[in-house]
Amino acid sequence: MLSAVRAARCAVRYLRGIGTSAMDTGYQQANVVVLPNQLADDFHAFCRSNPAPLPLLYRSQSGETSCPPLAQHADIRTDISLYCVYEDGRLVKTVSSLQTYSDAHRSPPGQQAERPGSWSDMVCFYLGCSFGFEGRLKEAGVPVRNVEQGKNVSMYRTAVPCVPAGAFSCPLVVTMRPVPAALLDAAVKVTHLNPLAHGAPVHIGDPALLGIQDLSRPDYGDAVELQPGDVTVFWACGVTAIEAILSSKPPLAFSHSPGCMFLTDIPDSPTSTITPPTEAKPHPELTPLCFQVSQNPLLYSLVSQGTVAKIRQLEVMIGEDPGERGIRALFVQDELLRSCLALSHSSSVAITTGFPTHYMHSPPDETDGPPGAIAMATMLLSLGKQVTMVTDRRALEMNRAIIDEAVRTGVLKAAIPLVTFEDGGPDAARHFLCHHGDPNKPRFDHLVAIERSGRAADGNYYNMRAVNIKHLVDPVDDLFIAAKHIPGIGTTGIGDGGNELGMGKVKEKVQSLMPKGGLIACEVPADHAITAGVSNWGGYAVACGLYLLHTCPAHLRYLRKGLGLEPVTSTEQLQDWTTNLPSVEKEESFLSTLVQFGIRSGKTGHLAMEVDGLTFHPTHSDMITRLLEVTRGGRGAF
Repeated sequence: MLSAVRAARCAVRYLRGIGTSAMDTGYQQANVVVLPNQLADDFHAFCRSNPAPLPLLYRSQSGETSCPPLAQHADIRTDISLYCVYEDGRLVKTVSSLQTYSDAHRSPPGQQAERPGSWSDMVCFYLGCSFGFEGRLKEAGVPVRNVEQGKNVSMYRTAVPCVPAGAFSCPLVVTMRPVPAALLDAAVKVTHLNPLAHGAPVHIGDPALLGIQDLSRPDYGDAVELQPGDVTVFWACGVTAIEAILSSKPPLAFSHSPGCMFLTDIPDSPTSTITPPTEAKPHPELTPLCFQVSQNPLLYSLVSQGTVAKIRQLEVMIGEDPGERGIRALFVQDELLRSCLALSHSSSVAITTGFPTHYMHSPPDETDGPPGAIAMATMLLSLGKQVTMVTDRRALEMNRAIIDEAVRTGVLKAAIPLVTFEDGGPDAARHFLCHHGDPNKPRFDHLVAIERSGRAADGNYYNMRAVNIKHLVDPVDDLFIAAKHIPGIGTTGIGDGGNELGMGKVKEKVQSLMPKGGLIACEVPADHAITAGVSNWGGYAVACGLYLLHTCPAHLRYLRKGLGLEPVTSTEQLQDWTTNLPSVEKEESFLSTLVQFGIRSGKTGHLAMEVDGLTFHPTHSDMITRLLEVTRGGRGAF
C-alpha cells in the first residue's frame, strides 16, 4: 500500500491541478504553507494556538525540500499538482512546480522585476487535512457527498476569528460535508479518532451561526449538494493557513492549491506516531456524542460519553420522589442534558420563578423555586453568561431585598437584574424579548422557568389543590409562547407536579397520570421539560450539568471551534466554577433568608426550614451532597 501512495505522489508531478479528495490511499494528506524564515516562529505559534484548523505535522528547516518524518523520497517543490504563489499577501499566480524558485533572487527569463525572495529563505509547514478521514467515513457507512458528486469539498471563510499569534490573524476556514442526521454520531466518532485530520466537527447545523450566508457560493472548492435528510457538518480546515498568508502579507509565500494536497506516508488512523501537541490523544470516554440543541436555528452540540453518563446520573437522582407525587411518570430522558447544552451555547439567559400557592398568606410564595433559580444563575454568571430574573410585580420589592441579602451573605457574588413583565398588548412579549421588537435582535437566547405557576387550558393558574391563583400571577407564560416564533430563543421548564410553566411539553402525561391533572396541567410547553421530585433539585442539577459540560474537553473544544491553546479550562476558572456550585452551606443559608421574609413550605405551609414539606436536613442536604459527589467525581475526567 505504501508503494501505491508513493506512486500517486509521483503521478501528481505530471498531472497539473489534479485533486486528491477522491484518492482513497489510506494515508494522510497534508496542507502545505511555505513562508519566509522570519515569519516561521510566528506561524508555528499560530498553529499551536489553533490546533483544530492547523494540526502541525512537520516544520522544515530553512530551504529544506524533503520531509523525512512524513514521506520518503519526497520533494515539496514538485509533489503537489498545483501551487499558489503569493506576493505581499496577494495571490499572483498558480504554478505546477516551485523548482524555479530554487535560484536565489534571480528573475525568470523574460522578466525584469526582481523576485521578492528565494527558496533558501523559506520554511515549509505541513498541516493535517480532512481528506485523510474520508476513507474512514465511507468504511463507517457515512456517505461522502463531495466524492459521490465528483467535486472538491466545499470550503468557507467564517466570521469566527482564530486566536492571533505574532504577525498572523485571520478568520477560521471550514470544510462542509453533508451527513444524514441518523449518521451524525458515526461521523463524529470516526473523525474524532483522527486529530491529525482536524478531528471532530467544530459546528453542526445552521451555517449562518458561523457567518456563512450562502452554501452555494463556497470561498474555496465546489458547491456540494445536500440530499434529503442531510445535515450540514463543518470541520476546521487547513485552508485557514491561506487566509493567514493573505492577512499577514509576506513578501513571498507559497501554498498548495485548495483541494490539491501533499500525500504523506502516514496511515490515516489514530495509531499514527505523530500527534499534534495541543490535541488530546483519543480515549474511549472522550468519544463525543451528538445531540440536537435547537431546531430554529438548527444546532447540534457535542459532549463526551463520560460526561453524558454523569449528567444522566444527575437526572435519575433528581427524579426521586420522596413526596410521592408520582413525578416519575413525567420523566423524559436527556431533557436535563439537552437543556444544559442549550444553556451552554447561550450568552444571555432570563430566569423566572414564583409559585404563589399560599393564597391566604402574605407573601403567598413557597420555598421551592427561588433556591434552584439562584443556583442556576450563580453558575451561569460564573461561566460568563448574562442573567436576568423575571418576577411578578407584586413580588418585585421583596425579591430585590432577597437578592440583596443573598449578596450580603455570600450566596451571590453580585446582584442580578430583576425585571417584571405585564400584559401590554399583543406585541408586548415580542418587545420584551427583542430589541425594538425586532425578532432578529433578541435580548435573550434562553428562558428558564423553575417552579413557576403555569397557565392551564382554561386560562387560569392552579396550585396542586386545584385552587385558582390567577390573580397573583403575571402573564410570564406569554414570553414562552412568543419565544416559539423567535429564532434563537430556547426555553426550559422545571417542575415537580405538571402545573408549572413549561410542563406543557408533557401535558398529556400530566392530564392522565397526575392527581387533578385534567384541570391543573400547564398548557404552555418549553423546548426542554425537566421533571424532579422537588423543583429546586432540577435547578441544582442544571448548575452541576453546566459545570460538567465546561470541564468536558470534547464540549469545550466544540464551543471554541477547536481554537485556543488549552484543551481544558484554566485552574483559576475551574476553582471559580467549583466555588459557584450549589453547596449545603449556601443552600441552607438561602433557605433561611426566604423563611426570614415569610416564605413558606409548599406542601405544609410551614414557616420553617423545609421545602415541599421535606426538611432541609436530611432530605435536601443529602440530595445536594449526592449531586456534588457525582459532579466533582467527574471533574476533569471527561
